[in-house]
Amino acid sequence: MTKFSELKLHPKVLKAVEEAGYETPTPIQEGAIPPALEGRDVLGIAQTGTGKTASFTLPMITMLARGRARARMPRSLVLCPTRELAAQVAENFDIYAKHVKLTKALLIGGVSFKEQDALIDKGVDVLIATPGRLLDHFERGKLLLTGVQIMVVDEADRMLDMGFIPDIERIFSLTPFTRQTLFFSATMAPEIERITNTFLSAPARIEVARQATASETIEQGVVMFKPSRRDRADSEKRKLLRALIDAEGEKLTNAIVFCNRKSDVDIVAKSLKKYGYDAAPIHGDLDQSQRTRTLEGFRNGELKLLIASDVAARGLDVPSVSHVFNFDVPGHAEDYVHRIGRTGRAGREGKAITLCGPRDEKNLEDVERLIEKQIPRLDNPVAGAAPAAEEPQREAEKPKRSRAKSDDKRERDTRKEDKPREARAEKDDTRKDEPRSQPRRGKKDDGNKVVGMGDHMPGFIAMSFDERRAD
Repeated sequence: MTKFSELKLHPKVLKAVEEAGYETPTPIQEGAIPPALEGRDVLGIAQTGTGKTASFTLPMITMLARGRARARMPRSLVLCPTRELAAQVAENFDIYAKHVKLTKALLIGGVSFKEQDALIDKGVDVLIATPGRLLDHFERGKLLLTGVQIMVVDEADRMLDMGFIPDIERIFSLTPFTRQTLFFSATMAPEIERITNTFLSAPARIEVARQATASETIEQGVVMFKPSRRDRADSEKRKLLRALIDAEGEKLTNAIVFCNRKSDVDIVAKSLKKYGYDAAPIHGDLDQSQRTRTLEGFRNGELKLLIASDVAARGLDVPSVSHVFNFDVPGHAEDYVHRIGRTGRAGREGKAITLCGPRDEKNLEDVERLIEKQIPRLDNPVAGAAPAAEEPQREAEKPKRSRAKSDDKRERDTRKEDKPREARAEKDDTRKDEPRSQPRRGKKDDGNKVVGMGDHMPGFIAMSFDERRAD
């Protein structure tokens, strides 16, 4: 088995890796680090949680160990889709470059431009940024990208989902043609493949797992949920979530609950806190300082339940997450893989439970088509709740009862037909013998003879034709 010491990394980098407790590289690290050290472009495809960050961080530090940055001209650039992922990449550089004199700057939204400008003016070896904030600095004339030697695009498929592809193409055009490009993604959509064909030169392609697969160490399950009434759907779904959390008991050390909408993140977090659960929200509309505090509390074990939008689905490395709950089935099937990838990291076991309502069934089909297997159905733990799968069975029983009723009706008709014809004939004869002028029951007799026209007959009808002519 290959060890880090065999990958030709800088001795000071190896020392930092050993101090971090790592000896053996993951498959993506083993495949990406050697060609990156040779100066080749790299296209890495691997599911989330496989160590992609270290697969570009370690060779970058080794190659940048020599040389010095110039003011406003970073030597390397790492692009990330979210603030949280960018901050995590920066932490990785701090860990692995602590014995190497490298400077870095983190350009993300929610932080003062003035502080970031001060770092750039001093000159940085590593610039870690989100695309929007990077272009803001460039357009303000505070940044030049002509000195970039190594460019990294992390979580490229998430960039596509968030609409950053035009920005990425523009940033590529601002960097030197001779740069080395490291491109990492969990999935390869056609648009991503087009960019790699355009901006990468004969890349070393490392694909360590089938595209869009979930780790085998993650136990998956889905609870089919059908509300009793439409106006109670949200409250009953939150009740189901609480029941699922309680059912896991001590096995649940901490968990991330994913919601599709930011508004639901706040509502679910508030509801859980109301019922005594240790929960806090994190999504894009919160202040960066609040997001950072919440995330740090979750990583340190001070917070048990993190209620998140998909802003937290990519790249967050919290090794001890025991459970992931999908309060909603994600609208994009690929997001399911990234969500559940927050648990079961680095070979650990994890559990992912999804709540699926009637409106989510199509999205669930898309997820199962992507991962190429059916997710096991779990029992609904809420007392008195019937699984949604049983509903069609009840509906199927209704026609049987209808058929039974029609059978009874036919049987009554048959018994009627079996009566002796003589008895029915006598009854008919009795009706014939009754005088036609006899008034119907409940009607007042006016003394007029009834001749097929009801109780009242206009006088002109009884007149003869001769009488009419005479008139």
